[in-house]
Amino acid sequence: MTKKETIPVLEKKTNIRWIIVSMLFFVTTINYADRATISIAAAPLQNDLGINAVTMGYVFSAFSWAYAFGQIPGGWILDKFGTKKVLFWSLFLWSFFTLLQGFVGFFNAGTAIVMLFILRFIVGLAEAPSFPGNSQVAASWFPNDERATASAIFSASAFFAIIVFNPLMSWITQSFGWEYVFIVMGAGGILIAFTWLKVIYNPKEHPRVNQAELDYIEQGGGQLDMMAKVANKKSGPNWSHIKQLLKSRMLVGVYIGQYCISTLTYFFMTWFPVYLIQERGMSILEAGFVASLPGLSGFLGGVLGGLYSDYLLKKGKSLTFARKTPIIIGMILSSSMIACNYTDVEWLVVGIMALAFFGKGFGQLGWAVMADSSPKEIGGLSGGLFNTFGNISGITTPIIIGYIIAATGSFNGALVFVGVNALVAMFSYLFIVGEIKRIELTDPAK
Repeated sequence: MTKKETIPVLEKKTNIRWIIVSMLFFVTTINYADRATISIAAAPLQNDLGINAVTMGYVFSAFSWAYAFGQIPGGWILDKFGTKKVLFWSLFLWSFFTLLQGFVGFFNAGTAIVMLFILRFIVGLAEAPSFPGNSQVAASWFPNDERATASAIFSASAFFAIIVFNPLMSWITQSFGWEYVFIVMGAGGILIAFTWLKVIYNPKEHPRVNQAELDYIEQGGGQLDMMAKVANKKSGPNWSHIKQLLKSRMLVGVYIGQYCISTLTYFFMTWFPVYLIQERGMSILEAGFVASLPGLSGFLGGVLGGLYSDYLLKKGKSLTFARKTPIIIGMILSSSMIACNYTDVEWLVVGIMALAFFGKGFGQLGWAVMADSSPKEIGGLSGGLFNTFGNISGITTPIIIGYIIAATGSFNGALVFVGVNALVAMFSYLFIVGEIKRIELTDPAK
């Protein structure tokens, strides 16, 4: 008898990375819904506490003061302690302090406004590591030609939060009072935090991933160790690395673009429901449902923008072309919201806003660019710096719009302001960014 030769069977790769990005999407949806609680509660809250438009603009901005301030420390904490653990505590704490906002009505009006500002500030600080952490997860779990899709999925959660939670939160506000929006959303986030621990792992530590999937990710450009903590990390952020990032013309252009694109995000998350109620005469419940239509468009645009970018890459286009093209198309579409100033037809306003936010979603690929370009040694810190610039707009946008409304008595100037930011983002990617590539750090001691 002759001994039969054994033919090795190729192991079929698992697809755990898509479960990972699904969890990112779900948690980031909660992230954005918790940010938006204040915009849903704003109109009755203003009436109960006697808050004018300028003061409301500052309350809206409280989250972003802390969120922007916390980006660099948050990114460093991610690199030092690891993505999984840091994002668990981030989710738990922002949910807890969201819940506490439901109790500010027990104080007198002046104290309640101060307490609301402080609690919103703490929520912003707690959420600071979330998107740099998401970027690390995308860079760890996905090869280059799937990364834009993964990043677009969790970025599109901003719009999905509006589709699902705006109507829900509007119903809660109208049925039970604005306080219960904060209590329900905060309690839900605390429960979800513990689910995170059971689902998210570093690629090499996941109990269900196989070697074939790990090889597929790594051979495609994935950075398998980016989520892991850095054992020899020094006591604070490396400022020489930050200086190197700030000297990159490519990254400076990306930072400008992200600031402008985030202006659209923060208009939608703060003043947009108020615009529908005060400028277009809708009820709170109507505004919640109507806002979900542009939200749905933005969600579809976000997913399609990522798919289109990865499609271009797979067709042999350069990384630069594949990332810039959807961004430029998207920003042109986003600027169309200015046309709302020239019509009083309600369905047409909603249609224009839907087109504008489809464009915003389609061009929202900044986190994919970060995953493509961040130095592998400081993925968290690099993402934190990027998000600092993006979320400075979270400070400026609500305040600037508040002053525009107070000075003019309408939202016309606000829509022009937001639309022009979309065009500036397009300009930055066209003429400043240049080639998109991974940054290589240099050792200043050498």
